[in-house]
Amino acid sequence: MDAFSSTFLSTLSQHPKSLLSPYNYSPNSPCSPALKVSSVRMEERPQTTTTRTKPQEKPTPSPPKPTPKKELPIKPIPSRTPLEPSFPSVIFNAFDDFINTFIDPPLRSSIDPRYVLSDNFAPVDELPPTECEVVEGSLPPCLDGAYIRNGPNPQYLPRGPYHLFDGDGMLHSIRISQGKATLCSRYVKTYKYTIERDAGSPVIPNVFSGFNGLTASAARGAITAARAIAGQFNPTNGIGLANTSLALFGGKLFAIGESDLPYAIKIAPDGDIITLGRHDFDGNLFMSMTAHPKIDPETNEAFAFRYGPIPPFLTYFRIEPNGTKTPDVPIFSMTRPSFLHDFAITKKYAIFSDIQIGMNPIELIRGGSPVGADSGKIPRLGVIPRYAKDESKMRWFDVPGFNIVHAINAWDEDGGDTIVLVAPNILSVEHTLERMDLIHACVEKVKIDLKTGMVSRHPVSTRNLDFGVINPAYVGKNNKYVYAAIGDPMPKVTGVAKLDVSVAETDRRDCIVACRLFGEGCFGGEPFFVAKDANNPEADEDDGYVVSYVHNEKTGESRFLVMDAKSPNLDIVAAVKLPRRVPYGFHGLFVRESDLNKL
Repeated sequence: MDAFSSTFLSTLSQHPKSLLSPYNYSPNSPCSPALKVSSVRMEERPQTTTTRTKPQEKPTPSPPKPTPKKELPIKPIPSRTPLEPSFPSVIFNAFDDFINTFIDPPLRSSIDPRYVLSDNFAPVDELPPTECEVVEGSLPPCLDGAYIRNGPNPQYLPRGPYHLFDGDGMLHSIRISQGKATLCSRYVKTYKYTIERDAGSPVIPNVFSGFNGLTASAARGAITAARAIAGQFNPTNGIGLANTSLALFGGKLFAIGESDLPYAIKIAPDGDIITLGRHDFDGNLFMSMTAHPKIDPETNEAFAFRYGPIPPFLTYFRIEPNGTKTPDVPIFSMTRPSFLHDFAITKKYAIFSDIQIGMNPIELIRGGSPVGADSGKIPRLGVIPRYAKDESKMRWFDVPGFNIVHAINAWDEDGGDTIVLVAPNILSVEHTLERMDLIHACVEKVKIDLKTGMVSRHPVSTRNLDFGVINPAYVGKNNKYVYAAIGDPMPKVTGVAKLDVSVAETDRRDCIVACRLFGEGCFGGEPFFVAKDANNPEADEDDGYVVSYVHNEKTGESRFLVMDAKSPNLDIVAAVKLPRRVPYGFHGLFVRESDLNKL
């Protein structure tokens, strides 16, 4: 995710491979998967991976061998003529190569591109709108529109250290109309992407993985400053990746990464993805905003924030339905920089988490990342009236051991005297940035009594779950069902679990009420819920479908799955064979046809 790199922009870095790489990416290396490298693109050969399935859960059955069918055409991708780098680029690239080889080579697996870009994490080229084949069931009429998922996809192969969150944003959109589907994959044409495409090589350093230790930070910082002075890029135009999420608000559709302003996009009638440009809301949005704005489904307001390494470390604001941004509300009661990726709203409040992950200058001196976990810090939750004009009514509550990266939902109870928050608590938070495979996320329900100041919490499931979503019509109000990705371990997702979080606090049973595993060697991503009838206020909360991209690492095939959200096994009602694999990514969004037509 541009996500974890966030607005610690000026101090961090991350992920692609370059043509000029002196680093030896030997295919015979034990930690190096076999790769096909063409130009600056990398396409991996699928590897066999096994995943354990639990007997009580119903895995997706292997489909019967289909009868031979005529292959659907894939539109050719225009070849790109390699550009001759300018003389300053050759000099700067040579210095970069020296740093990557002798000063700061990618020694840890978390920043080694041979490891990070293996399997279906490897990048792909852009794909113009291409017809897909529905191989199972039929696509429901309520899915007319587009499901779009964002994620990192490095434009160039990394010359040195690369982290999962460092790649350029690429959107994978499946446009659905009258039961037919079209897939398109396009880069978000950010300022960073555009100048590097025109230069023919990377220009801006990886913000997350490239600044580990004082020597590496000073060296890469000096080269970056020299590139800016030489006119290779202008940092005031933003250096974000727009690789984390999407959101529809203020009459526009945005691709977002929290280290920059959002980028407005649109989906063309033929399914193509068009980047309209960087959006600053008439000059009223500065630097960046969260990749997780909250949109109230009843008022159509968007609530958001930004955070950074200098005071105010947190700034809260909202955007009106007409796209007008309200004045900033700086939060000075957050006294040190913290990693604030997500938050939650109710009808009365906004809730922020001040977790143990934040700026860590001591680790930088020791040669580590400037962002890390502080085990001595007590996590806390901050509550502010959602229409606050200043922070005078901001209240903080200590919640020891509660570290959240994503928030699922929150609502008011007891006439507004109690706030309920549902979110995955990250256990072993010290591994969050380095070893995601060692992380266990336990979904918890937290209650804050605003009268007494008491905070109580309990787990609603012991399963390793994250990327939880709800019916979007229930944002900020009491909801019953959550659909979460099953990590086995993260960042790979082996299935989807449906939780009923309405279970009383006295009942400590696991709240999983339905589950769908994707099958051996098959992995997906964040699920998304689409209501059958979004305009029917009487409809059941779970009357709809759960959708996700799923990739089979044994066959190399990717599919778009549609699951019945009401069924006890999240039964598959439709499966679309995609003309090319879709790499694993981050967050997605479904946009209805009626909304696409307004963009």
